[in-house]
Amino acid sequence: MAAPTFDLQSHSLASDGALAPALVVSAAKDAGVELLALTDHDTVAGVDEALAAASALGGITVVPAAEISALDGDHEDLHVCAYGIDHLDTGLNLALERWRLDRHARADRMMQALRENGLQLAIPQAQQQQDKPIGRPHIAQAVLDHPANAERLTREGLTDVGQVIEAYLIPGRPGYRRRTTPTVAEAIDTIHHAGGLAVWAHPFWDLDDDQEVRETLRRFQALGLDGVEAFYITHSAEQTLLVAETADELGLLTTGSADFHGPEHRLFHRFRAFDLHGIEPRLGPIAPG
Repeated sequence: MAAPTFDLQSHSLASDGALAPALVVSAAKDAGVELLALTDHDTVAGVDEALAAASALGGITVVPAAEISALDGDHEDLHVCAYGIDHLDTGLNLALERWRLDRHARADRMMQALRENGLQLAIPQAQQQQDKPIGRPHIAQAVLDHPANAERLTREGLTDVGQVIEAYLIPGRPGYRRRTTPTVAEAIDTIHHAGGLAVWAHPFWDLDDDQEVRETLRRFQALGLDGVEAFYITHSAEQTLLVAETADELGLLTTGSADFHGPEHRLFHRFRAFDLHGIEPRLGPIAPG
């Protein structure tokens, strides 16, 4: 099966991506993407620019979307993608604003924890605006950028954002702090009220156990989940098959992405870099009629 012509996660400067929304759309089109979603974290700030860029370029469709970070019991950062939303919906935007404020408060707690651990960092003023979500990649980059940390980071062998996150900003590490809202159920309900479809993103990114993924997918379907990202750049063939088969049993849509964050990103730097493994995706209403 040829490389897919859809790519339903990508990120811009509106959250933790490296390019402006219009440049994300242009890069996607150059890579052969025909159906794109800009899924910035907890914001739709880049959607209008992406839609305008797609209209001007032609040959590519942009789905209004966002990627919402949510809580589920002990799992502290599961992602639910919202597709086909009315990105101007007042209720949606008020909810996203609340969740960004929680993200900012969490970021403050994590930065304070890192300082107490002997690291120095300063988030650029522009990134601290409350309409721009601050995530762990921004905090890790600030740690890397501060010259006072250079000797320590060299000693610890930490040279990129991902390594700093793994060393300091995941559960159990000294700089990690939990967010407080929303739950997966709240995220799904908010997406539905904005006219969208709720899709669980990259299930094997946060969960490792096959049976837990199956059980969690069934539980989310009972909450109203519409689909799952079966096809993902880090999913193995076995993981893809497991998710796709479970989704088929539950009547869920199956989407996919290479999760583009920018051309220099260590993992997520190339559109269409995910494999369907011979399975036909079910995009349903996400795909243009």
